[in-house]
Amino acid sequence: MNRRLVGVALLAFVLLPAASVGAQEHGITPEQMKWMPAPPAFPKGAQIAVLAGDPSKEGPYVFRLKAPAGYKVPPHTHPQDENGTVISGTFKLGMGATMEEQNTQTLKAGGFFNMPKGMQHSGMFPEETIVQFHGIGPQNIIYVNPADDPRKNN
Repeated sequence: MNRRLVGVALLAFVLLPAASVGAQEHGITPEQMKWMPAPPAFPKGAQIAVLAGDPSKEGPYVFRLKAPAGYKVPPHTHPQDENGTVISGTFKLGMGATMEEQNTQTLKAGGFFNMPKGMQHSGMFPEETIVQFHGIGPQNIIYVNPADDPRKNN
């Protein structure tokens, strides 16, 4: 076997355990998550926990949204693609410019969705639900009907 190849394999074997230990130190347990009221762009009542990055700035981000039972986010779009995974509860994903429960797709824990930039969609939460969102910031919500924007109703 080539000496160089043996050296690279040995180095990888030695560094691999150190890399996995370092990765564990960067983890966040549910008990360590810092929940706070969601930003003004969201209807009142939800909480967020930012897990990585800053959704308001350029670059990758990950955050969780905790929505109470009965919470709704009216039809809106985003200037970037949005990705979401249901962590717990039930999320009803609506498509289009109107919010009609009969036209939603029900996603339970483990369900995933991708909303391409500019796609009109809405969300309903029939029970307390946590959804994890990730994407490339800055993240923003642009409501289809400006009267639905909570930032203008304060």
